[in-house]
Amino acid sequence: MQTENFLREITAVPGLSGNEAAVAHAIADAFRPCCDEVRIDALNSVIGHIQGSGPKVMLCAHLDEIGLIVADIEKDGAVRFSNVGGVDPRILPGMRVTVYAKETLMGVVGAKAPHLLTDKEKKKNYRREDLFIDLGMSPERVKSLVQVGDLISLEVGVTSLLNGRLAGKTMDDRSCVAILLRAMERLKKMDTTADLYFVASCQEEIGGYGAMTSAYGIDPDFAVVLDVTHAKTPGAPDLEVFDLTAPVAAKGPYLNPYLRDRLAEVAKEINVTLQDEIVPRYTSTDADDITISRCGVPTVLIELPVKYMHTSVELLDLHALEESARLLAAFCAAIEDRWRDEIWI
Repeated sequence: MQTENFLREITAVPGLSGNEAAVAHAIADAFRPCCDEVRIDALNSVIGHIQGSGPKVMLCAHLDEIGLIVADIEKDGAVRFSNVGGVDPRILPGMRVTVYAKETLMGVVGAKAPHLLTDKEKKKNYRREDLFIDLGMSPERVKSLVQVGDLISLEVGVTSLLNGRLAGKTMDDRSCVAILLRAMERLKKMDTTADLYFVASCQEEIGGYGAMTSAYGIDPDFAVVLDVTHAKTPGAPDLEVFDLTAPVAAKGPYLNPYLRDRLAEVAKEINVTLQDEIVPRYTSTDADDITISRCGVPTVLIELPVKYMHTSVELLDLHALEESARLLAAFCAAIEDRWRDEIWI
């Protein structure tokens, strides 16, 4: 599938953490032409299996997204909300949203107009408590359709920019699901003996639970996790951001140095530029949960640089995405039986 089209389609499918059924089925359908078997587990993680006789390898990117949840309804019908995952309230005023109530409802996020703010209020950033969702309905109609606990997704289309750049919501981490898919498509034309499990994991944004349970079930010899990292933006700290145009491979105590060295070797062989990130403690990705599954799973982390993370305009470079997929496929093809022993030496 053409990558940009896949991203447009898959980022439009709702999949808030803990309620990922719709996007899980969409991703499973995309995986099926490339896999020997595809299943959706009890938590709505998608697991695509390409059978092999070599080491069992889990390749993981998460499919869930951040969003909102109804917390209260005011007397005038305004909907108050809380977060599902990490949502910055500063990005919300003026946002269009979908409320998944008894009916699917469109709304907008509103706040007190700047003309009505006091001087003290003008000096503060928006807080979640300052915002509400207006559904354009009478209070009676709102209360008949909406209840506390209904989920709310942000509604923003994908924007194509110049130079192969793409911006939209949920690129964290559906862009890395696209990397999994593109790697599978490449592997159809390559020789590999590894026993490969491609996992689109659920519930990463609230704790990595899909990766944890999937790794327990698969019991891999080792794992590759794909997630996004921060691309360079004005004013950002230099050591925490990376060039938008090339994949990143992390180094740190949660990550296996042997696999990281093999990944770097493969990148050099196929002329993929690989940036280095130092992660001194936990990675805040699915790698943390896979690494400590069962008796431990040696894990390596590949990251795609993205600007404006956890906003509705997460921006990526399609060339960097394709290079990440090329690297992942080549890494899978390079896996040998001897790695299972050498990884412990």
